[in-house]
Amino acid sequence: MSCPDAQDANLVLRLYELRRESVLREARDWFIQRFNPQSFEQFVEQCPMGSDQNRMFRMVTSYWEMVGAFLNNGVLNADLYFQTTGEHLVTWLKVEPFVPKMRQTFNMPHMLKNLEEMAKKHMAWMDARTPGSSENFRAFARSIAERSPKTR
Repeated sequence: MSCPDAQDANLVLRLYELRRESVLREARDWFIQRFNPQSFEQFVEQCPMGSDQNRMFRMVTSYWEMVGAFLNNGVLNADLYFQTTGEHLVTWLKVEPFVPKMRQTFNMPHMLKNLEEMAKKHMAWMDARTPGSSENFRAFARSIAERSPKTR
């Protein structure tokens, strides 16, 4: 990976600032604390089209999809970014069980592909530094879901 520079740092800071925007912050809080479907059917039940939950789901996932596009296309320095955040991993791990069914149902084979690719790169990055750390992170993400309320 290339050595990060001031421009890379500024982009990381700008992405962090966007995460602090009040509506996105509310959506991220809901997503982390209350969004826990384990199947596509549960997702459809918890986030029906037109609902606030669906809006928040789309806001959170599209934000991380955008960040993933930056990272996967070399606009965002992966090494620097992976050192500063892991929320996108929690986001991916929450949707991973039902994304294939979403892609099939909506006939959108590339839905959340940038997020998926970024998460895989981050997991590999973690394991390259400390073998097994991606599995530890998966366990951590599961513990968040287990402690979260099951309501919307």
